[in-house]
Amino acid sequence: MPFILKKPWDIIFITLFAFLITLNSNAQNIDSANKVYHFSGNALITNNGISFIPTFSLGKPATIITLSMGDKRLSFDPEFRFSLEGKPWAILLWGRYKIANNDKFKFTAGTHLGLSYNYPNVIINGIPIDITQVKRYLATELVPNYFFNKNFSVGIYYLYSHGLDIGTTNNTHFITLNTNISNVVICNDFYFNFKPQIYYLKMDHQDGYFTSATLTLLKNHCPFSIAGIVNQKINTNIVTKDFVWNVSLNYSFNHNYTRK
Repeated sequence: MPFILKKPWDIIFITLFAFLITLNSNAQNIDSANKVYHFSGNALITNNGISFIPTFSLGKPATIITLSMGDKRLSFDPEFRFSLEGKPWAILLWGRYKIANNDKFKFTAGTHLGLSYNYPNVIINGIPIDITQVKRYLATELVPNYFFNKNFSVGIYYLYSHGLDIGTTNNTHFITLNTNISNVVICNDFYFNFKPQIYYLKMDHQDGYFTSATLTLLKNHCPFSIAGIVNQKINTNIVTKDFVWNVSLNYSFNHNYTRK
């Protein structure tokens, strides 16, 4: 009898378990006496949970928690998105591997299982009831970046996503051309990062061109930051708002560990 995963959490645990086995195997194949592992994360609260892929936009206040654990090459990067009512909005279970990782050129490849949640109201025995509906996606990404110096880089981001369930987008292609300008000093200990990009999005038979920018204000030795995102459509037949924006308060941390 074939083994069937009936619940989303079954998939989560199986995916996490398989990844941890891979990570542990990778660690054992390399001299781990001086190997450094990281555990980092970011938690934010925003007035508007948006996504560059409209399918994954919430459109109201939300919180997003992103974690990363692994070594300098391989990492597990889960992302948990919730509305402020505490309901899951989306869960992305990323596994990433840095193919190239030097001062001038970085190239990362990744794959994830994505779970998208919505809560339709249905009538059961004449009574309206909100039900939880989960749609699954498998995706992969390719992320090359070239660094002119430590504060200025240009890159390409490509994501392909395939919907596994009825009612999902079968094939999504998302490709960006982006620039990252970081550590621009404003005054004293304050500085900002700026990331503008132009991107093409194709969702089955619909497509379009968009532009967006992310601005983050930071302070030296402070774990909190403020970020803002604006997104403007250029030309598209995808049903989405012409212009969306949000502001978020972020808390970040990063710890490194040496295996003994």
